Amino acid sequence: MKVLCMFVDEFSYFPQQKNLEDTEEVLDGKQFSKAILSFIQVEQTDEENDLKSREKKLVNHLKWVARKNETNSVILHSFAHLSESKASPEFTKELFNEAEKRLLNAGYSVAQTPFGYFLDLNIKAPGVSQARIWASL
Repeated sequence: MKVLCMFVDEFSYFPQQKNLEDTEEVLDGKQFSKAILSFIQVEQTDEENDLKSREKKLVNHLKWVARKNETNSVILHSFAHLSESKASPEFTKELFNEAEKRLLNAGYSVAQTPFGYFLDLNIKAPGVSQARIWASL
């Protein structure tokens, strides 16, 4: 799993094009502030491991990044451009849903960008040392 986290002052998206047929219809965008925007690529090797262990590893990393940036708001965004290896959409979505539950139970505010869509993105991020963190989990 590859993860690029950015602390954002402001982030918004608008659904532009649906690219997975078996996903719900989303017409409206959303806006966030003072959050960790997580670009996540789940890889094929993740699917070969236990879902819970991958979820725990992801959540621990996201909580660490959030603490470093003094926020409790996390946005999960599927981004299949960080590696050549890709997990199935079903596994990826299940991992995102389980990570969201675990983060919510830990007191975080959590959102997911629409899964299976190309999105227009607006990102405003500060130029400070911990605002961008990449990891291979």
